[in-house]
Amino acid sequence: MPNPARPTKLERREAARERARAAMAAQKKRELRQKLLVRSGILVGIVAFVAVVALVIVTGIKPAGPGPRNMASDGIVIGKGLVAERTAALDAGQEPTPTKTPSTDKVAHIRLYSDFLCPNCGAFEQQNGSYIKGLVKSGGATIEYHPIAILDRASMGTDYSTRAANAAAAVANYSPDSYFAFNEALFAAQPAENSEGLSDARLKSIAGDVTGIDNLKSIEKAIDDREFAGWVADATSRAGDNAMQGSDLKKFVGTPTVIVNGKAWDGTKLTFTEFVTVAISDTTKN
Repeated sequence: MPNPARPTKLERREAARERARAAMAAQKKRELRQKLLVRSGILVGIVAFVAVVALVIVTGIKPAGPGPRNMASDGIVIGKGLVAERTAALDAGQEPTPTKTPSTDKVAHIRLYSDFLCPNCGAFEQQNGSYIKGLVKSGGATIEYHPIAILDRASMGTDYSTRAANAAAAVANYSPDSYFAFNEALFAAQPAENSEGLSDARLKSIAGDVTGIDNLKSIEKAIDDREFAGWVADATSRAGDNAMQGSDLKKFVGTPTVIVNGKAWDGTKLTFTEFVTVAISDTTKN
């Protein structure tokens, strides 16, 4: 018998909208009883991802446009010496191309899904950022940053998550080798949840303070114009499928989501450094 026809992109988007709307009502009840798990001082948070994706899909932040260069997977890959891999920009509506996980080299490939307003993401960066930096600089790992925006509702109407992710996308597009440093700087200046977040002027100032940044005027204009806000909405809506693809992650529930060589870290049994060591060992055995 012939295989059933694959749903079109429009049909998949409509189905996603319906699922998101239905989930919003259930999410309101779940939020009353959700508890954050605490281990070694880091909160392993479960945020209202589905509800926020529903708002992104239903309301739409900005008409879709081309994505940033160097983020063909919806993330930017940073390798040895903190140098970014170059890729072409995604066209509006184009599906991302997953980055291949290393299979034989003694290298960790880290995928990190973060929201710049997420306090748990900030805690992860504070505890593990230096370790990741050393590993990546030496060539012992690559890191694939996926900035997404699920906490706009927690920025008092300023859409800070989207604005910060848009700024990150601008750096990826115009000065990709500065992305690691810009990501560090954004988390170092992370505002509190349920605040207005940083202003666009402050985002531009942070970019300007990054040593060696290129094309600063283009980045500043992209921040003012929210050049990549449409892409941020698209990347956020497909982050769940993106994260589960090529990994053992069963369900995408929030940020930070951390995947190392295809294995998801839940923060409950091993520290992140221990998990990376095990993930590399398991990969080289296969």
